[in-house]
Amino acid sequence: MTTTAADKGVGPLLRAWREQRRVSQLELALRADSSARHISFIETGRSRPSEEMVLRLAEHLDVPVRERNALLLAAGYAPHYSQTPLDDPALDSVRAGMERLIQGYEPYPALVLDAMYNVLAANRGILMLLDGIPESLLEPPLNAMRLTLHPEGMAPRIRNLGEWRGHLLAQMERQIALHRSKPLRELYEEVAAYPVPDAGSGEPLEDAPYFALPMLIEHEGRVLSFISSISTFNTPMDVTVAELAIETFLPADPATVKYLQSLMS
Repeated sequence: MTTTAADKGVGPLLRAWREQRRVSQLELALRADSSARHISFIETGRSRPSEEMVLRLAEHLDVPVRERNALLLAAGYAPHYSQTPLDDPALDSVRAGMERLIQGYEPYPALVLDAMYNVLAANRGILMLLDGIPESLLEPPLNAMRLTLHPEGMAPRIRNLGEWRGHLLAQMERQIALHRSKPLRELYEEVAAYPVPDAGSGEPLEDAPYFALPMLIEHEGRVLSFISSISTFNTPMDVTVAELAIETFLPADPATVKYLQSLMS
């Protein structure tokens, strides 16, 4: 979708993002200190926006960093944001900081993901939950969605799989709408087509004082309860860094806390 629009210039790309965000030309113009007439001229190709204007419009439309570069290229400008490989020495401090964070979170599970939900780093809490998973699913690149929803992965162990599966698929749908990524769409179609294990189909949660949907997962005869939280970098200036996410799993009941602490002691 992005490539096709880019071939026609920056106008169709900007219009597509504006319509996806459900923002009128007038509203966007007010936000960007411009005029609806100028926005219309940009979208129809009658006016070529400056580099500053492209970045300003992208900011007010909440366009992901990777796609901001695509907008600039479509307008005839060089990309503004770098895309540094994660193993580059320039990102040593980023990698070290994330490693310290997830290790410091032990004994509770935590991991680092990229935009395709590939696992870039994980602590011992995550490795504990992967005990007994077939080697075929643990070969790199390790993918969190495949691991969780595959019928030979964690899915049979998740007691509320119906609800947790729905949560994960809805999360992916939101990401697809935001990033309009073909590879992410293909991953979604793959994992959504996985058969749901009968043993893990799950039942609605009992009435409990949860403040967010928990993941209830069996481990060595016990049912552990976790609440998931995802953190990203604020105002990133690099595509790679912008697409990193740190997911942590907070124990949702005292029994889970006690059990995890006993494993790590």
